[in-house]
Amino acid sequence: MTAQEVKMYSDFKSPYAYLAFDPGFELEKNYNIRLKWRPFQLRIKGKGQRSVYSEYKVKYSYMDARRWANMRPGGLVIKGPLKIYDTTPALVGGLYAEKHGRLLEYGRIVFDRFFKRDLEIDFVDPVAAVIAGMGLSEQGYRDYLAGQGMQDYEAAHEEATGDQIFGVPLFIYNKEQYWGFDRIPLLERRLTEAGLARPGKGAAAAE
Repeated sequence: MTAQEVKMYSDFKSPYAYLAFDPGFELEKNYNIRLKWRPFQLRIKGKGQRSVYSEYKVKYSYMDARRWANMRPGGLVIKGPLKIYDTTPALVGGLYAEKHGRLLEYGRIVFDRFFKRDLEIDFVDPVAAVIAGMGLSEQGYRDYLAGQGMQDYEAAHEEATGDQIFGVPLFIYNKEQYWGFDRIPLLERRLTEAGLARPGKGAAAAE
């Protein structure tokens, strides 16, 4: 059976996208699917631009994300960002790493260091250093960012418009959306119902 496609839209400044990243790729181990990662830039208002209710929501979101992060083996550190980030350099870096078969490794590093406040993902030089630290070409990344990378990035956003993406993480399977890392079990249920579970895997095997 040909592997079916599941898309995962993601942004490196989203704590919930961080929580969904590894489980998203784990789907390929449990189901006959091919995960297609797509970058999506969240447009977030800064303090003073949001209503007081939006401020409450932001505080709650990070508290909630930390609760889930603390349930992971070893725990995940999630510190709130100190400013609004344009994550274009990091997202294009993800596309570059993907072309070299290293997206999962790259994403883990970027998410981990960003939420520890150890990586400025809106600047090219720190992202280039991550690329180089992985043994990939720093100049190759810079050249890609200056040329084809931005074309690929813009194409991903056009694709997002067609998929009606409004937030991350957001999975798409069979034209159906699943928004949030906590919707992964529901997606797994759909994949199992479609007969895509690998032997001994899938939602039914977990029950």
